[in-house]
Amino acid sequence: MAGPVLEMRSISKSFPGVKALSEVNLTVAPGEVHAICGENGAGKSTLMKVLSGVYPHGGYEGEILFEGEPCRFKDIRASEQRGIVIIHQELALVPQLSIAENVFLGNEHAARGIISWRRTLTHAAELLRQVGLDESPHTRISDLGVGKQQLVEIAKALAKKVKLLILDEPTAALNDEDSRKLLNLILELKAQGIACIIISHKLNEIARVADSVTILRDGQTIETIAIGAEGISEDRIIRGMVGRDLEHRYPERTPEIGEVAFEVEDWSVRHPVDQQRMVVDGASLNVRRGEIVGIAGLMGAGRTELAMSVFGRSYGRWASGTVRLHGEEIRTRTVPEAIGHGIAYVTEDRKHLGLNLIDDISRNISLSALGKVASYGRVNRHEETKVAESFRRTMNIKAPTVFTGTGTLSGGNQQKVVLSKWIFSEPEVLILDEPTRGIDIGAKAEIYTVIAGLAAEGKAVLVISSELPELLGLCDRIYTMAEGRITGEVARADATQESLMRLMTMSAASSNEQV
Repeated sequence: MAGPVLEMRSISKSFPGVKALSEVNLTVAPGEVHAICGENGAGKSTLMKVLSGVYPHGGYEGEILFEGEPCRFKDIRASEQRGIVIIHQELALVPQLSIAENVFLGNEHAARGIISWRRTLTHAAELLRQVGLDESPHTRISDLGVGKQQLVEIAKALAKKVKLLILDEPTAALNDEDSRKLLNLILELKAQGIACIIISHKLNEIARVADSVTILRDGQTIETIAIGAEGISEDRIIRGMVGRDLEHRYPERTPEIGEVAFEVEDWSVRHPVDQQRMVVDGASLNVRRGEIVGIAGLMGAGRTELAMSVFGRSYGRWASGTVRLHGEEIRTRTVPEAIGHGIAYVTEDRKHLGLNLIDDISRNISLSALGKVASYGRVNRHEETKVAESFRRTMNIKAPTVFTGTGTLSGGNQQKVVLSKWIFSEPEVLILDEPTRGIDIGAKAEIYTVIAGLAAEGKAVLVISSELPELLGLCDRIYTMAEGRITGEVARADATQESLMRLMTMSAASSNEQV
């Protein structure tokens, strides 16, 4: 086919009080990998929902042409019948069902209402081989990791004879190895003539697999750039996304580091189910007033397990260890105890553990310290609203009012609400677990500024991140973890990605010898 496989012309979409898309244009060539970049709230997901029929024809302005023919999709099934399949960031799989059942859910091999399980299992096995997933079609989804679940979603798309595959933040929840496999698969699909649209904030991954990138800002098309063209760089893409140069992605700061504020000594935690398995093994670390300390480690190193177990023993079964605040031993056996001692924990999973998505911004912000806006056991709604409005302004939470539901906010704005919640509790120690996961470049810069500001106020800040450049740009010291143990401690001036990776891949036996 000589012409483009997809043309979206002058697409506009409005919600009450908000113009989400305004005259957006997008063109995708056959067999092309086309990236869409933009800050959270730029309109990326809205545009894809228009394309895939989530927002049906008549609910938007503009024209969609697929394979040269006008399309007026009334729902997702209509777009899938034409070969357009979207895989959302929140995977649409049923955990209790098998791989085969999920792959053909709503698209069953059936005759006269009876499913042919032989055809289902045979076809599923073929699709699993095609996506490189070495699992039985009988395996339950709940027994698979997120990386393998992502491959099941792609197998599901292939079962629908996909011609244009839309991937929304496909590697956001994946480790480096699973991300590499997924990106390789995208290139294999491209070689088969399947066009892909990728929404992603990871510019290095876009540079690896995409042929071109369209940048959206404030619901408008800014430009479409051919990847690899002369003068194209990450900075150029960022400039298009945020409308300005980010000269300093990480805030410049001259830390004023004081005495040790927070100490964890010889901390050990057993797995919540397998009591023989030690997920944190003799970990010791400290953070000083005004200091930002990082924890680096690969998936499964025990970083989140350490943080959650210290914060009210909310993960695993405590085996040994002590926590000290300003030199005095404290008890953190429950979450209220930890909060009472001035410890805050920003979870890596904001949607499930950090926010009440069906409630509004104001109620979410007050949750960690309801006593500050309540008297005689009753919340003063006026005071709660006033506090939330103050945070909405100072944290630049993009929402019309503090009564906006948190479930409707972009990832970056949701994260600002989580941070506001814990800052409202006036903690002395903040543990931030993947604080910028799944948010755009502009929102990241804002959150880095907030973190630097907390340190400048004398807070002790502990940051867990899978992005080594983030730790190197933000932290004063960095600990590394592997197999549940602290394997190293490196000052900012001495740290490089290579030196950190060596320590992150050190075996428990080697770390024992080093100690």
